[in-house]
Amino acid sequence: MIKIEKVTLHHITQTLKTPFTSSIGHVTDRESILVEVMDSEGISGWGEVVAFSTPWYTEETTSTCFHLLKDILVPLAISQTIEHPEELQFIFHKVKRNQMAKASLEGAIWDIYAKKKNISLSSALGGTRNEIECGVVVGITSISSMIDQISRYHEEGYKRFKIKISPAQDIQLLQEIRKTFPDLPLMADANSAYTLDDIEQLKELDQFNLMMIEQPLAADDIIDHAKLQEEITTPICLDESIVTSEDARKAIELGSCKIMNIKPGRVGGLTESKKIHDLCQENGISVWCGGMLETSISRAHNIALASLPNFSIPGDISSFSRYWEQDIVLPEIKTVKGKIPVPASPGIGFDINREVLKKYTSSVTTLTK
Repeated sequence: MIKIEKVTLHHITQTLKTPFTSSIGHVTDRESILVEVMDSEGISGWGEVVAFSTPWYTEETTSTCFHLLKDILVPLAISQTIEHPEELQFIFHKVKRNQMAKASLEGAIWDIYAKKKNISLSSALGGTRNEIECGVVVGITSISSMIDQISRYHEEGYKRFKIKISPAQDIQLLQEIRKTFPDLPLMADANSAYTLDDIEQLKELDQFNLMMIEQPLAADDIIDHAKLQEEITTPICLDESIVTSEDARKAIELGSCKIMNIKPGRVGGLTESKKIHDLCQENGISVWCGGMLETSISRAHNIALASLPNFSIPGDISSFSRYWEQDIVLPEIKTVKGKIPVPASPGIGFDINREVLKKYTSSVTTLTK
């Protein structure tokens, strides 16, 4: 049984080592809310709001998530006795969407649940791997700079490489990358930068032997993606279009994609992530775990999730040092030859570095009954 006694919202801001740019956004300072839940036995669990400061990725922001947590979600959960984290989906069912706010609280409950069972979060979710393979993302900069970054990450042993593209920077960029790395496991992420009017341009991407093109069309679309997949041989991967397992089911039935990116924050938490994983596994759709420029608290959740059997493609899970000067968890999350071990200790398998957390915290809000 989990009886929530207290929820603490740690509002933090960190500066990225290198600004990150995609076709729809530019991030230098990363604002986050870390959610600490304590139950009646004094066991703490941790989750994270992965929304950005502005609604460029989804409609949620750190401010809207703070409001939902403080005024709606925590009051709903704090009065309940919870046997399993899956019950939160029923507790929150009257609250429309707001998936990232829900996921942050649910993630902390999953952490507590695994700790009380004295098992790892990976085991609680049904994970089968002792280590996961890692990929990296290269944001939009100059072509020479992107190739330099790829070279460095390739030497470090990363297993899959994602580049951001747009209609103004795609074909020439891919040509130059393929000249240097003809056999690199390469994918392209468009963040909805194209429309069906660009279909001839998108067909040209087939020549580059990409693992996939991620979310080429509108963030809320699954119909036009099905039309596009019929016209191109490169597998389409859906990201923003998949917010629930029902979205995933419909996309599979329509033939909108051959791959899905699962981000727990985007789909409302680990419970829904597992549902999507299972559905894709049943239908022969590969999945991988995406990243949100998050702290290592979310990274720990993602490591556990990516240990499930159908995560057959290396995810956006890398060393903390790619983005941040100091890690918020202990031990620090590091890749070795492109792999990260899956923790076997209870819960997320990492401790919070309170000194580092305090350094980046701008405000703390404590919620009780």
